[in-house]
Amino acid sequence: MGKKNSKLKADLVDELTQHTHCKSYNKYKGFLKDCPSGLLDQEEFCKIYKQFFPFGDPVKFASFVFNVFDENKDGTIEFREFICALSVTSRGSLDEKLKWAFRLYDLDNDGYITRSEMLDIVDAIYKMVGNMVKLPEEENTAEKRVEKIFRQMDKNDDGRLSMAEFQDGSKSDPSIVQALSLYDGLV
Repeated sequence: MGKKNSKLKADLVDELTQHTHCKSYNKYKGFLKDCPSGLLDQEEFCKIYKQFFPFGDPVKFASFVFNVFDENKDGTIEFREFICALSVTSRGSLDEKLKWAFRLYDLDNDGYITRSEMLDIVDAIYKMVGNMVKLPEEENTAEKRVEKIFRQMDKNDDGRLSMAEFQDGSKSDPSIVQALSLYDGLV
């Protein structure tokens, strides 16, 4: 994208409108307002998260999310990447959201979520929300939450979650389904 090419091409609008759940043109205007170059780097992405989570430290979690948004791994989020990820996270089906969430937790992209990867993400979430959320005793640390998740989801006890285990386990946990539905209708 960039300043030379600041207009959204009609074919891209058509493609994004057909393949996402968002009305692309209005989102593009907002994206360009916040990112005049047409690109969003990790530092700016983290600043956005800081606005929404001023009482915690969202930097680590924002970095994980940034890495999933940045599909081509060039260190920036282009509008196409932004709108596709936003579409799934805000208006996608439960299965689409779970596949996206799996990619977030699978930090090394090997097709499995390990306890260590899950702990990295959950710890980042706990730091992001700070003390704004009162958690039950059995989930008041990232370690306890990860152990609970693995007890529930790791059906073959191999210390890692496959996509199928993650999807099945998430669907059977109302708190996960609720968390994945938080952004419905906002886009």
